[in-house]
Amino acid sequence: MRFGIKTLDEMDVRGKTVLCRVDINQPVDRAAGTLKSINRIRACVPTVRELSEKGAKVVLLAHQGSDIEYKNYYTTRPHAAVLTELLGREVQWIDDVCGPAARQKIRELKDGEILLLDNVRFVAEEQTLFEMKLRLTHEQQAKTLLVEKLAPLADLYVCDAFAAAHRDQPSLCGFEQVLPSAMGRLFETEYCTVSQVMEAPDRPCVFVLGGVKISDAFLMMETVLGKGVADRVLTGGLVANIFLTALGKEIGRGSVDFILKSNYGEYIEKAKALYARYGEKIALPEDLAWVTDGQRQEAVLGQVPADIAAIDIGSKTAEAYRTSILNAKTVFVNGPMGVFEQAASELGTKAVWQALADTPGFTVLGGGDSITATEKYGLSDRMGYICTGGGALIRFLSGEELPVVKALRHGAAL
Repeated sequence: MRFGIKTLDEMDVRGKTVLCRVDINQPVDRAAGTLKSINRIRACVPTVRELSEKGAKVVLLAHQGSDIEYKNYYTTRPHAAVLTELLGREVQWIDDVCGPAARQKIRELKDGEILLLDNVRFVAEEQTLFEMKLRLTHEQQAKTLLVEKLAPLADLYVCDAFAAAHRDQPSLCGFEQVLPSAMGRLFETEYCTVSQVMEAPDRPCVFVLGGVKISDAFLMMETVLGKGVADRVLTGGLVANIFLTALGKEIGRGSVDFILKSNYGEYIEKAKALYARYGEKIALPEDLAWVTDGQRQEAVLGQVPADIAAIDIGSKTAEAYRTSILNAKTVFVNGPMGVFEQAASELGTKAVWQALADTPGFTVLGGGDSITATEKYGLSDRMGYICTGGGALIRFLSGEELPVVKALRHGAAL
């Protein structure tokens, strides 16, 4: 038991039918019918392999397509092929979720066999709009079609989908109300890692927050600064531009126009309030970069031209951030320092990511852009931990109790 949640060590799965919720949602090449990445699939393999090798009849539930628009959903059939290759054993697949065909297939499973059901979001109650509009309690989720059809066929439920732990949907929170439940190995590793960052990080503890997901960054800052988790917050990207605007610094009309047109104006006032309370802990860029005719230009604050759009931190800031990261014992990163996809504006992100690879401290990365940058620079093997979760990680670090964590604690008592 860890954090009030059972682990696989406490479950006898031999001969048992185990419903295992994974998050293997990946970018899809629809024309080719293939997946553009398999990172999340690879991450869940240890749990699936362990359940199978211990003699469980493994039934995998997963979603594909994270947007609320139905057109973005896709079958999980290619995922089964990838899992088969990674596991070195067949992963069966069926184009059904909880209908008669799926239920019959589950009944026919033999010990050690693995079955992946089709996209759970093909069931209406698993769609994000359903979640947002109806806001079912966990007890109500236990009475939905998915749970009522599948739970009677199962002995145990395992959730290995930390990346989806901020979602409040039946496949994630309903089964724990009626089945003995545990977290899988990936969930255990990720939850324990981020809990360590929040509760007892080695110090100095530095947070690097950039990118364009402003609401996430401000939620985290309010929590980690307010609770004293972060000793220093290094800002980049749009996060930094909003703080600089709040303090009356010149960052170029293009930068300000983007902030206002994107309806981020409210965060200017939030930045003022945060800086007034925690300014000594918030590091802001001392220079900025922009691109003119394909060429990188830089200037220190006070000398930034009024007609530009700042799209990266400058070289002096990058060096200062590198020093902070190298001296840190714990570093959490979410979001790049600028438009790292372009050569002329990647200096800041590249320098910070190299520092993350070089620091002797423990590094934790989260969020899609952070992972993309890590892969671009070939540094995945030099990071302490790369979290598969974006939304779940942010919500956890902003102080929220994750719905799936609450549900798993309930399932631990069954």
